[in-house]
Formats: sequence, C-alpha cells, structure tokens
Amino acid sequence: MDEMSKGMSQTGSTAATDKNQDIDGSSTPMVYVNESCLECERVRAACERLGAVAAVRGPEVLPLTQQQPAPPSYLVTAPFEGELFDAAHKAKYRVLGPTAVLQLADRDEAPPSNARPLYSLAMRGAVICFSGFRKKDELTYLITLIHYMGGSIRKDMSSKVTHLIAAAATGDKYRYASGFGVPVLARSWVDACWERRDDADCFATNDAIIKEHKLKVFAGARVCFVGFPEDETQHMAEVLASNGGAACPLDDPDCTHVVVDEHNTGVAPDCSARVHIVKAEWFWASVQNEEAQDEREYLFKDYLDEVSRRSSVGGTGPTVTCSGVDEVGGGAGSNAGGTPAALQRLRKRKLRGNDAALHKRRSSVGDAVLLSLSNNLLDCTPSPDGKQLLEESEVPDNVVRKLMSPRQQVFMELLQTESNYVGILHTIVNMFKQPLEEMAEDDTSNGKTQALLNNTELKIIFGNLPPIYELHQRMLEELHYAQAHWSEEVSIGRLVLHYTPDMVKAYPPFVNFFENTKEMLQQCDRENPRFHAFLKICQTKPECGRQSLQELLIRPVQRLPSISLLLDDILKHTHKSNPDHAALVSALAGLREVMSHINEDKRKTEGQLQMFDIYNDIDQCPAHLVSSHRSFVARCEVVELSKELSGRGDHLVLFLFTDTMEVCKKRSKAFNSKSPTNGTGTMRIGSSKPYRHISLMPLSTVKCVVDIREAEDCHNVFALMCRSNQELKEKLYSFMITDETVDKSHFLRQLCRQMANTVCKPDADKFLACLDSHQLDIDTSDLALSTLSKVSKFAARTRIKLEALAGLGGWLRTDPGAILLDTWVLRAHLLAQVGRALSFNKTPSKLKRAMSSMISPFGSTSNLTPASQLAQMRLASCNNINEMGASAGGNGEGASMLVAPLSVQPTRKATAGAAAALRRF
Repeated sequence: MDEMSKGMSQTGSTAATDKNQDIDGSSTPMVYVNESCLECERVRAACERLGAVAAVRGPEVLPLTQQQPAPPSYLVTAPFEGELFDAAHKAKYRVLGPTAVLQLADRDEAPPSNARPLYSLAMRGAVICFSGFRKKDELTYLITLIHYMGGSIRKDMSSKVTHLIAAAATGDKYRYASGFGVPVLARSWVDACWERRDDADCFATNDAIIKEHKLKVFAGARVCFVGFPEDETQHMAEVLASNGGAACPLDDPDCTHVVVDEHNTGVAPDCSARVHIVKAEWFWASVQNEEAQDEREYLFKDYLDEVSRRSSVGGTGPTVTCSGVDEVGGGAGSNAGGTPAALQRLRKRKLRGNDAALHKRRSSVGDAVLLSLSNNLLDCTPSPDGKQLLEESEVPDNVVRKLMSPRQQVFMELLQTESNYVGILHTIVNMFKQPLEEMAEDDTSNGKTQALLNNTELKIIFGNLPPIYELHQRMLEELHYAQAHWSEEVSIGRLVLHYTPDMVKAYPPFVNFFENTKEMLQQCDRENPRFHAFLKICQTKPECGRQSLQELLIRPVQRLPSISLLLDDILKHTHKSNPDHAALVSALAGLREVMSHINEDKRKTEGQLQMFDIYNDIDQCPAHLVSSHRSFVARCEVVELSKELSGRGDHLVLFLFTDTMEVCKKRSKAFNSKSPTNGTGTMRIGSSKPYRHISLMPLSTVKCVVDIREAEDCHNVFALMCRSNQELKEKLYSFMITDETVDKSHFLRQLCRQMANTVCKPDADKFLACLDSHQLDIDTSDLALSTLSKVSKFAARTRIKLEALAGLGGWLRTDPGAILLDTWVLRAHLLAQVGRALSFNKTPSKLKRAMSSMISPFGSTSNLTPASQLAQMRLASCNNINEMGASAGGNGEGASMLVAPLSVQPTRKATAGAAAALRRF
C-alpha cells in the first residue's frame, strides 16, 4: 500500500471505538485539558461544553485505558507533540487543539466522531490530491498536517477533489485540474495554514490565501531559450524567474523545456528525448493564461513538419512570392536544413487560400498588377477547376511594368499601399481589439478572470480607431473599382476628394490623443503581465509581420502624408488636358487642409491638456483659469525686482496664456519637504504642489511691455505697466528672467502678440517699448539670491508684522503680563517660520542662535531681570517715543496722539518718477 493510502487509513480501523454509546444517560465525558490551555478563559468555557474538565500536566495523570461502553474521553492540548500527545493518541483519546475547541463552540457543533487528532478546522471541507512529490517523508508530513486541520486526502483526481498540491506545473493531474478549474497550489499553502493554526479565523479555502499560494506558472521548470536576440532572451529569463522557473543552458541535464524562436531556427536542437522542444508561443500563452499550457499543442517538431509540407506544394524552379523576392524552391528534405530566412519564405509560398495571406502587406507594384489581372487584389486562390489562375513565374515584373503607363503605375502603388494599410487596420481590429473586448471584465472561466484590460483602457487604446478603419474600407473598395475599370480618364482626385470631409471627422480624435494611447498601452504592457504575454503572442503571428501593437498603431498618423505624396506623384504624370488634373489639384489642396486642421486641432488639444497640468501644479489656483477658449502659450521663470506682486527677490513663474497670465511663486524644497503639517498635526493641503498662486493678470490690463536694454548691471530685465479699469494709477512690475532656455525677445514678442489679439489690434509692436534701466529706477546690483539673504529678508518682514502687532497689543491692553505673553507667543510663531525657511535640521547651531537673537524683539534676554523685561516689553508695545515719555510722566496728552511705529511706516522707494518717465516715452 502506498504512503497516501496509509495516511488515509491510519486511524480508520478504529471505527468501532469511535462510536458514542448511550448508557444510562448519567455519565459525562471527561475532558482532560493541558494546564497551559486552561489559562485562556474562552478555551476553558469551550471545554466545559464538552464535559467535565480536568487539568493534566503529563501522561502519568492521564488514564491509559477507557472503560467500554462509555462516552469518549477528550484531551485538549497544544502542541500536537510530546509524551502527553503520544500517550493520548495511543489510548484512542479524542485529541483536540484549543483552536478546534473554540471553532466548534462558535459553530455550536459536536466534535467529529473519529479518533483522528484535530487541531483546527482550517482545512475543513477541503479534499486534496498530490502530484509530483517523490519523497516519502515529505508526503507523510503534509498528509499529517492536513489531517490535523480537518482536511481529506484522495489518491487520484476525481470530481470530489477540491484542491491539487503540485510540486511542478506538469503532469496529467495538473492538466486535469487546469481543465476543470481546480486550484493548483504549492506546498507552502499547507505550511502557511499550519503556522496560523492558533488563529481561529484562518481558513485555507479563503480566496486571498488561495491566491497567495497558487502554484507558479513555471514551477519546477528549467528552460533554455534558443534563437532569440540577446535582449529578448534576457527579458524572457526575467519573466521565467518571476513565474517560478529557472533558465539553464542547452546541455543542462535537468533541462525540462527548450523554447525556440521558430522564425530564426530551422533545425530542432539536439537534446534529450524527455525535454519538451516548443515554440515561443507556448511560453507567452502560459503567462497569459496563468497556467502552464500543454506542450503537445506547441511542439517545434510539428512546426517543422508543417513547413516541410507547405514547401512540398511548390515547384523547384524560381518563383516570385507576394513580397516580390526571387526564391529557389526545393523538396521537403532539402528544406529541413535551410536557413531561417528561407524557411520563413517557404511558409508563405503557394498557400494563397490561408487566412494569413489575407493580411500580408506587399510593397511591390508588380505584385499588385499580377494580382489585379483577376480583378481582385487579394485573389491568389486556385480557380474552380483546381488550376492556378496565373503562375507568377510566367509574367516577369519588368514585363508587367512595360504594359502600364506611368500614371497607372503610381495609381497601382496607391492601391497597393491602401490595401496594405487596410490590412494593418484589419489586423489591429480583429487580432487585438475584438479578442480583448470579448474578454468581459467580470467574466470568469474556471475560477479565473479572463479580461486583460478594462473598458476604460480599451477605449483609450482602440476607441478612436474604428471610424478610420471604416473610412478606408470604403475608400479601398472604390479604388478596386477604379482599377477594374481603368482608363487614363479615371478621376482619382474626385475619389480622394469625396472622402476628405470624413477624414476631417475621423483622424483628429486619433491623432490628438495618440500620445495618450501610447502611454496607456505602455503602462498596461508594463504593469499587466498577462496583457504583455498577449501582445507577445500576437507579435509572433504572421499577420503582424513581427511588429508590435505600438508600431502598428502609428500607421494612421503616417497615412495622410503618404497619400498626399502619391497624389502629387500622380499629378506629375497627369497631363493638364486630362479631366483628372483639376480634380487632383483640388484633392491635394483638400488633403493639405485636412492635415492643417489636424495639426491645429492637435496643437489646441495639447495646449488645453497643458493648461490642466498647470492648474493641478498650482496651489490655490483660480478655477476659472481652465477655459475652453484659452490655451497655453509659454512659460518663463523670473525674479521679481519690484515689490508689488510677491516681494523683491522672490522667484516667480509666469504662465502665459492666450488672454491672461498666471503669476505664481515657486516653492522651495525646504518648504515642501520640511513642513508637511500646518502646526496642528494635520497635513497641509496643497503642500505637494510645486507652485503657489500669486495673481492672475488679464492681458487686457497690461498697457505696455518694457524691454530694458542690456547693461553691465542689468541683464534679461523687462517690465510690465498695468492698470485695470478700477484703478486710477499704473503699476509697474519689473522682472529678471532666470530661465536660460527662454529668449527674452521671443518671449516679449509672444506676450505682445497675445495682448494685441486680446484687444483686437493688428500691430503687436505698439505694445512694446525699449528703455534704459535708470529711466525706470531699476537696479539689480543689490539683488541677493542666497539662502541666508532670503531668510534675513523673510525675518525682517515678519519682524515688521510682529512689532505692528505688539504695538497694537499695547494700545488695546493695559495689563503688562498679558502684553508679555502675547509678544512671546508671536516670537515663538516667528521662530517656527524662520526655522522652516532655514531647514533647521541642516543649519549650524550658531546660525540658529544668531537668527533667534536677531528675531527677538528685545535683543538678548539672557541677563535681564523680570522687571527689565517688562520695561522692554512696554517699550515694544508703545507707538512712539513720545507716547512712552508721556506715559512715564503721567501726562495724558501724549497718549492721545496715535502715530504708527517707525518700524512699520512705509520705506519703499517712490516709483512716481518711473511711471512719469514711461508715460513720457
């Protein structure tokens, strides 16, 4: 009897002793409980539910024989090992774990009737089968743990088996489980549940636990990759390792699979007969379906046999394939050792009825003509009588070209490229779009979600493509009709001109959001391994020509310029007397108009998208900045030289739009990273945004742009003279450009152009003036941009506010103690702000003390008595010296005159002369 059968029947022979026999009804089952388990009150109460509880410490206290007939006796102990456990198990006690006792009490159930030890109910209801385990001790250990957790074991797979534990992703049991949706798990599932055996809420059949311990796709596989480029081999090895497999060389004795690139390999590698030699599609299909696929469906040998069979259909003479390449055919035996390129060509020869032929893209005009003799571009199928309509080798390409006029040759090239283009669109729609859409997002099969992309992702990637596909399908039909009824008077221009209105509707949505399509495709490819595998599988198909989906999706962006070039070439070979000449000119003009419309629409769309990004980057930005009639124009980083907007020396960013300009302040890294809270322990709203809104300046309020001439102490400086309808005086804002990538003259011309458009004036130069810096009293020599100078300026401004508030407190309060408290609270607030500005975590302690002393409204207070501190506090709270003297002398006349403190009186330079100079100019 094998080990699994022993495990299933190791205690089954004791069925007679497992039956409860009713006696007179007065006897009570004995529940012996390990003393360590009685420490928990819940366990004690649950044990009392089973019978009379008796504490035991060792096997010597436990009766080794049970009277028959009698109710069963129980032993509740943990762990399931040691002398006590062995003695109770040998004496046929019902051994329970504390977790099982609690779970039975919660469910109000009686213990199981068999004598098998039961620690918990974690695997209750699970019927488990094993596959791939060769070590007897390992299998016995796992079976014992499963029994301890209430699970059952089966030797063979059947409809009753609920879970399969496999050592490797291979074998008949694995195929059965995959086909019928039975979860296939690693042995870590059992180990993890046993580690959590004391958790009454742990159940092995929970979806989260099943997903965590699901067997990896390539578990137990050692794979060798043959014929792939070096970068692709490395990528596939990484995917293999992440799915439980390991890469190995071809001569590894433990190698299980050889994955071959069938496009670059013509001979099967020489390896052991037990090694599976499969195509690359097996590898990626396994990743996509999250289970190892049956190797018999992807054998490389079957692929070589198919190639040989196809090659035997053709002759041995030279032929011209649909790609226009001369080949030399051979027998099946000679092709087995041919080059990969020859094998690739053999796949395509003489099988025109294959579906793959419908999607081949041809670039030879001669091929199009050969096929067009039967009035069908794709007609390469045999005729009803079984004979080929036309042997390609019978009509050389140069002979066909001589039969056509130059105008017809270019038309056939237009027809051929249009057929190729529609074939590409057909491939995208039928090979990528439709299969992905058919996998419904909530559709599950065999317990697995089939959807690779959700509806939003599908709409972003493919949503704008169907109108283009339908348009060119109709256009191709008319081109075929023109080719079938060809004459030199056929109007190609009228045909193209008929579809230009549809192009205006179909192409802009795709072209405008192509970058979004590409980004979404790359994101899904990067973050979704199953979708990545799906793309790899499709890329190996002949319909894709080994091109990726991203490479195929760019074709609509390139198509209209290609049509325009071909029409221009047709026009060169069309005589002016031909009726189609004027139609071709109109068609070319219409196409250029369509492309201009697309480019303009794309530019507007990109500007609006940029506007959304700018709005999201600015804290407290006005919501009305985002508008459908507004678009982004330019960006410029500056330093303010005036004091009107934010403050002299502040770093600002100007975002220029078509009718307004957003002025915002750049946040330093110290303010963003060192002060994430607002002082109350909550996260400061908008602290992660790099800019803070200062002002939204409509261009209608900007009256003049002043270009300050370059001087030794004045570089990249300009000024704006602004006045709104509600203001009587002009305001002069001056800036210095700090962005090295911005050309001052170009930016100012852009600004003037938008100003002129806003006020509907044709001449933008009238808004631009040019002055010297001294005419506007602009000086940049004293502009300090160091960190310490910024902090000093910040501290000076805050000290002004502090003194003003302290003076106000002196007017409103008469209690010196209250004044002292208020001022010290303000000083603490100020120190906190300067600390954030200095990033005190990295500032030397001496600089901290210096700044703290400088900010203090009393100077140094280390040697002052409380009385002197009150005196200085009173000095800070008075409005001027006269008030102090008056209050000291007891005269009330001085107190009646309220004058603002000198520290808060205006100290800015007068700009009246600058404004007057500008008005004179």
